Amino acid sequence: MTDTSQHALWNGPAGEAWVDAQRLLDQMFAPLADHLLAAIPPGDDLRVLDVGCGTGAVALGMAGRLGPEAHVTGVDISAPMIALARVRAQRAGLAVEFIVADAQQHAFARGSLDRIVSRFGVMFFDDPAQAFGQLQRAARRGGVLQALAWRGADENAFMSTAERAAAPWLTLPPRQPGAPGQFAFADQARVEQILGDGGWEDIELLPLDVVCRIDRADLATYVSLLGPVGSALRNNDLAADVRTKVLEEVLHAFEPFVDGDSVTFTAACWDVRARA
Repeated sequence: MTDTSQHALWNGPAGEAWVDAQRLLDQMFAPLADHLLAAIPPGDDLRVLDVGCGTGAVALGMAGRLGPEAHVTGVDISAPMIALARVRAQRAGLAVEFIVADAQQHAFARGSLDRIVSRFGVMFFDDPAQAFGQLQRAARRGGVLQALAWRGADENAFMSTAERAAAPWLTLPPRQPGAPGQFAFADQARVEQILGDGGWEDIELLPLDVVCRIDRADLATYVSLLGPVGSALRNNDLAADVRTKVLEEVLHAFEPFVDGDSVTFTAACWDVRARA
């Protein structure tokens, strides 16, 4: 059954926040999208699925890179993000199919996909072994999986800076190791087990460290919209003076990442690869 908590999260304020932050997030994670695109020879006529496609950056990049007979599909549980992805595809004149669905449950055509990709979209399944089994059945024999996932919070200080700085003023939900969420794939052995249980072979988790950036002028928007702190700051019940103090303290905590007009950090990821 569909994970109702994830469905509610990404079809509510969190999904809307990602829509509002689309330009910022596309800029931040552009090097990771480029990494996935570089693995595919330009002009190939492949059938590609982007899992957890969000507002469509990777799927649109794939469609622009592949040949005229290629078919690119993006799937995401978030209706608001898919709506924006469809608008972006139309504006770009790219024939990408975007589906609102839980990839853990969706009945993809068996043996139909040459390649399955994901940029930070596979860590949110409530039953990841089931999800990867479903995806494995959708891949043709020899089909390739390549997914990018975060390594641990201890290797990604930028991603937990806001929570640490806001902790004296906000009660934030604790991160549970292995639970659906940003760092659910931190444990290499666990991820290998999940993929193996899903029927994948030739499994590799390769460390990938990529420098990402946003404009310094966008940092307050990033803090105010995204992650547990952004969610708390969007809460109408939060007193205005507390909101102002938290934002001030969190922005100060990000100063080590500020370099001129840019905010830069290293994304410590797994480049997850497997074959059907």
